[in-house]
Amino acid sequence: MLLNYSLKMPRAVYGGEDALQHISDLVRSNGARRVAIFTDQGIRACGLLDLPLQLVEATGAEWEILDDLPAEPSYLEVQRLIDQFKAIGADFIIACGGGSVMDTAKLASVLVTDEYGVKELLDAPGRAKKCVPTLLIPTTAGTGAEVTPNAIVAVPEKQLKVGIVNENMIADYVILDARMIRNLPRRIAASTGIDAMAHCIECFTSNKANPFSDLYALEGLDLILNHIERACDDPDALTEKNYMQIAAYYGGLAITASGTTAVHALSYPLGGRYHIAHGVSNAMLLVPVMRFNESACRARLAAVYDRCCHEQTRLRGEEEKSGWVIRRMADIVRHLDIPTSLKEFGITEDDLEDLVTAGMEVRRLLDNNVRPVTAEDARTLYQSIL
Repeated sequence: MLLNYSLKMPRAVYGGEDALQHISDLVRSNGARRVAIFTDQGIRACGLLDLPLQLVEATGAEWEILDDLPAEPSYLEVQRLIDQFKAIGADFIIACGGGSVMDTAKLASVLVTDEYGVKELLDAPGRAKKCVPTLLIPTTAGTGAEVTPNAIVAVPEKQLKVGIVNENMIADYVILDARMIRNLPRRIAASTGIDAMAHCIECFTSNKANPFSDLYALEGLDLILNHIERACDDPDALTEKNYMQIAAYYGGLAITASGTTAVHALSYPLGGRYHIAHGVSNAMLLVPVMRFNESACRARLAAVYDRCCHEQTRLRGEEEKSGWVIRRMADIVRHLDIPTSLKEFGITEDDLEDLVTAGMEVRRLLDNNVRPVTAEDARTLYQSIL
């Protein structure tokens, strides 16, 4: 556990019933005259942007929608949208979407300058300075992007996803409103929910774990382990969906204070090379990596059991408790029908060495892992899901 630690957070977070109504007040209080609204075409098509847009219009501010963003975008695609944003001259940013939309909006908030772009921040993220205030409204309950200082982009020449990390990208405002995820397709709710679970368990067992990250990671795990299935299965389970939004936010806070580990490190090549959805790749690797780590973090996993298991019959030993936590995560992945084999994506043994090489490059996260990961370990972990 770290001896020195810190936590930086958004200026204000609004949640619960009718939380979206704060949009108008935030636009007005910031004196915004021209609002850039980042989203994607799927969100617009299903009507999720309608109410936020009405609330912006009610302020009298001008607005422009930026929605030409594919899933899992490359840094080149992100830069293209940011160039459009710069031409607008907006003085307030609203992002309404999933992780990629919010990450793009965060990058836009520090890229009003022509001195550097997304490519330059990949090499020198410390150059970024906040220029435009941001309001982030997640439409999934999983990525935690609304609270982290991270922006994840694909780098095609490396066939890898890379995180740009700078505290200037932390949002100024966040709105968590369960109506935004009410009609989320089950497969997306499931994969993003597992992403949140990975954030919490990785941060709690990370070499960078500390009292700040532990606080949010444990609370997030309690909410997820006990509510994710109903939140994904029942469109009308708004209470459980709100719990998942809160848990995803807590997972993001845990990342900000601590950091993810080998699950995320080894999943990045799966997204960068094979365009597997981030939550799905994490779901495939989560249980194998936690089994690999178990002997090195047994006491921590037992603490998760003590906090999150509400069954009347209680286990006693740390090994039994640790095993329960890993089995519970495996049961959730199975219940939510998330793919567990790389073969479903056309990946074979022939791809193994490239995956290992790329995964081992993600030292920023591998160094957080409680058990050292060698190239041979990475190979074994990938093989376990082939």
